[in-house]
Amino acid sequence: MAESYPLALPTHTGISSVKLVARDVVGISTSPFNFKQQVYQHQGQRWEADITLPPMRRADAERWISFLLRLRGVYGTFLLGDPNGGTPRGSALTNAGTPVVNGANQTGDDLNFDGAPASATGYLKAGDYIQLGSGATATFHKVLEDVNTNASGEATFNLWPKVRTAPADDVTIVVSGAQGNFRLASNETDWDINNVSFYGITFGAVEAL
Repeated sequence: MAESYPLALPTHTGISSVKLVARDVVGISTSPFNFKQQVYQHQGQRWEADITLPPMRRADAERWISFLLRLRGVYGTFLLGDPNGGTPRGSALTNAGTPVVNGANQTGDDLNFDGAPASATGYLKAGDYIQLGSGATATFHKVLEDVNTNASGEATFNLWPKVRTAPADDVTIVVSGAQGNFRLASNETDWDINNVSFYGITFGAVEAL
């Protein structure tokens, strides 16, 4: 049976820990004579993650193992977010409105939006997340500054990573339960089985670009 990607993470055991890595590609050269530096910021930015599952018995472990094998190494993709950051800390928690992209052809660090409640102070807080797109096009972004909307419900997000592909005008912005599309970091899938029949599973992931 052909798989339909991205897959959803299993939820029957929860996750013990996730290490999220925000990686920028920046070149730097240092003079060996006076230590002066030349720095060049390349376009590359991506999320990476190391995921550790809790110790579990075989019945639970096999569901995770099957999920990982369904990805066929780095071929398939799955949706992943910050398990502790799915809920916004700003006023969007109780009154999100219907935020959408305000204007086509936007790429880069900033994204204009509207459709939020008017004159909302702290609509999202620095460190909250948003999602653009869905399924295979889902991208996961961290808000870098507190966001206050104007009297028309408009504002600008300062985001990491930058918006790489311009979304269309009025595309929905997800502010609760944001996720991105990831793939395994390796073609190898492994798991540990100890002498009391507990399974240990860890795996790495990178943003699917």
